[in-house]
Amino acid sequence: MATSSTAPVRFLTGITTSGTPHLGNYVGSVRHSVRFSRQAHVQSFYFLADYHALIKVDEPARIQRSTLEIAATWLACGLDPERVTFYRQSDIVEIPELTWLLTCVTGKGMLNRAHAYKAQMDKNIARGEDPDADVSAGLFMYPVLMGADILLFNAHKVPVGRDQVQHIEMARDMAQRFNHLYGEHFTLPEAEIDDAVATLPGLDGRKMSKSYDNTIPLFTPRAQLQKLIAGIVTDSRAPGEPKDTEGSALFQIYQAFADGEETEALRKAYADGIGWGDAKQILFERIDREVAPMREHYDALLNDPAQIEQILLAGADKARALSRPFMAELRHAVGLRNLGAGSQGTARKAAKAARPSFKQYREKDGLFYFKLLDANGAQLIQSLGFASPQEAGRAIATLREQRGAGLTLIAAQLEPIDNAGMRTTTEALEALASEAANEKN
Repeated sequence: MATSSTAPVRFLTGITTSGTPHLGNYVGSVRHSVRFSRQAHVQSFYFLADYHALIKVDEPARIQRSTLEIAATWLACGLDPERVTFYRQSDIVEIPELTWLLTCVTGKGMLNRAHAYKAQMDKNIARGEDPDADVSAGLFMYPVLMGADILLFNAHKVPVGRDQVQHIEMARDMAQRFNHLYGEHFTLPEAEIDDAVATLPGLDGRKMSKSYDNTIPLFTPRAQLQKLIAGIVTDSRAPGEPKDTEGSALFQIYQAFADGEETEALRKAYADGIGWGDAKQILFERIDREVAPMREHYDALLNDPAQIEQILLAGADKARALSRPFMAELRHAVGLRNLGAGSQGTARKAAKAARPSFKQYREKDGLFYFKLLDANGAQLIQSLGFASPQEAGRAIATLREQRGAGLTLIAAQLEPIDNAGMRTTTEALEALASEAANEKN
């Protein structure tokens, strides 16, 4: 699907709703993404990946709680739902539908090479078990669901860690295969890796991860935060002995929060033999200084889950204004079409004299509008007002040239229509394009 050179770059980020957000999530994803979303040239999509959570969590209450906590975390950290598209994955019904379309063009051999699947197989083989023991179809198909997340919104960039790059490459392969079979519909996404974004060590020095049970919850109460930081593993060097910053989990965590001057001050303190207790107190105070104001907002949001629900539903409406017309285009592309809108034979000949048409006009408010009528004169779409006829004309040109994809691009300039209307409109635009092509020939 072609994109305008002046169009904003689309970034898409998701977090699986399988646990409580921790400092590693904040430093590695949330903080950076919130800052990035404020840039003028960026169109950002943030979602709560609750379908993905079902692959590894079978506790409904845990998924619900995690969804609430992660949503509250994004909002408390400054994500503006008016500026970005912020939604819950399971509210977008087009995602599982696209997952199936992509499943039908994805080779099993490629999925056999997925890191998560291979890692589970290797564990099973090492234990002498069947290679596919405890491997669900959900785990095996995880890359396809992730591909649908990305491709449904034609994201240009997907911020990921290096361990997730393979999934972006797989999404590109799926898009290329679909485009080859059915025409150019998908943008080929690219992995966005920022090596400046830190990967935090956990309490035991390994990567901070729920899997290792070594995390520090982002918004844990102040006293508990201090207690957890006091438990970070250090070596046995006593106060007065110089200490190495290299390999020090405590120093790495501090560096992710401190500015350059603060970092150099602690580096010098290490060389001068600061005691571990004092170093941990410095770390605690630095983290709490950044987190405390957000913690208050987070707690308020947790106490008002209905507010979060309304924000997510509003975000889903915004997301589906794009996903509905695009899915109508994809359904048409693969042959899932309205049988009453015959495309050949006598039905086409009879419709030739009376075909879909655009009507452009000016209202008493001084603005310019257009509508698309079907062959019988029934209205298919109605535009909102434009300041000039040229702007309205450009919107019509977008629809003529890009059909269903054009509906996605200018959705904000049209009155809402339902799924059936999306499909009928896409078919009408396809018919106009086909007739225009035949006339050229």
